[in-house]
Amino acid sequence: MIIIADGGSTKTNWCLLDDNNKKIYFNTEGYNPYFVDSEYIIASLKKGLPQDIPFDKISEVNYYGAGVHNEEKAKIVEDAIQAVFPNSKVEVGHDLLAAARALLGTNAGFAAILGTGTNTCIYDGKDITHNIDSAAYILGDEGSGSFIGKKLLVDFIRGLMPKDVAEVFYNTYKLSPDEIMDNVYTKPLANRFCASFSKFVYDNNVNIEYTRKIVDDAFEAFFNNLVSKYPDYQSYTFNCIGSVGYNFRNVLEDKAAQYGMKVGKILRSPIDDLVQFHINRSKSVA
Repeated sequence: MIIIADGGSTKTNWCLLDDNNKKIYFNTEGYNPYFVDSEYIIASLKKGLPQDIPFDKISEVNYYGAGVHNEEKAKIVEDAIQAVFPNSKVEVGHDLLAAARALLGTNAGFAAILGTGTNTCIYDGKDITHNIDSAAYILGDEGSGSFIGKKLLVDFIRGLMPKDVAEVFYNTYKLSPDEIMDNVYTKPLANRFCASFSKFVYDNNVNIEYTRKIVDDAFEAFFNNLVSKYPDYQSYTFNCIGSVGYNFRNVLEDKAAQYGMKVGKILRSPIDDLVQFHINRSKSVA
């Protein structure tokens, strides 16, 4: 039995694949090693994973995660998973590779993530060959949930949010500007906190013009600062995974067209296609 997992900063999707390729899905919170350590991940997995998993019979765990940018960060996640699945061979890869494999399989092309955070790459059908760093949620992550949420929060704090939207926003969250600042600057997982407000943008029907502009501006920054910086980017189809890209796909498709890119796949989650990739790979090896 093997496990394939796709871990974002907010949520991790898991799939247990038994010897007959029967799939069992479950979820835990996300584990970005820039914000959590091995001890935190171990405790969360022991609490969040289904208790009837045959932990000692899992032979392999293929984990793809946000924030796994180097060996040091990968080791944080690897050590935690190894502690929970002691008899498993553990492989930890970047969630961007998961996105590319889910979106493109063994075909070359362009792949992106638009969820809590942002990432983009050129993929040759096997490995990522070109990646422009998103610079994470403080410096970059244009187009992401955290980017959209930050814009919303700044407008609220500065009194720039339209009054009808501000009233609904306050009644929804009951947060003062001071409380928002406290959550962002003194509490853990600020990226997740900021990204949570992208749901308000999606749900809002009080002032569609205002919220549509927030999303449009976010995707404009995403294409201008990241996508369009890849050589010959218009020669690729635009393929994307993530809740933000999926929920705002009508705006995203318009923006891709403005930048001269045809749209390929836009998926909420990579897990189904990622599992199929591993099934296909095991068949080819066999």
